[in-house]
Amino acid sequence: HVRLVESGGGFQQPGRSLRLSCIASGIALNFYTMGWYRLAPGGQREMVAQFLQLGSEYAESVMDRFTISKDIATNTVYLQMNKLKPEDTGVYYCFAKIHEGTGPDFWGRGTQVIVSS
Repeated sequence: HVRLVESGGGFQQPGRSLRLSCIASGIALNFYTMGWYRLAPGGQREMVAQFLQLGSEYAESVMDRFTISKDIATNTVYLQMNKLKPEDTGVYYCFAKIHEGTGPDFWGRGTQVIVSS
């Protein structure tokens, strides 16, 4: 049974930082492509960051501000979000997929991020 549980969301002011965590169970991170999507208040869904076989990929909107990382020992994926902007507001979902070039096979339930002054 695969389970992805996100945490770390909350309210933060523009320019500050948050770190999201995704604890995975039922899968080993090394065998899946892991990443983060977000769902904006207006309904727009965007792939924010994901691991690729040869590195990682980021949405242009978060380039140089967000960093995805993972800890194999704890089966946890992180999303470090720096220099937050109001447009980063949304629900952030952790995902796992078996094949890099396909859509996610597993989703977490999401964690809310609100960036506002």
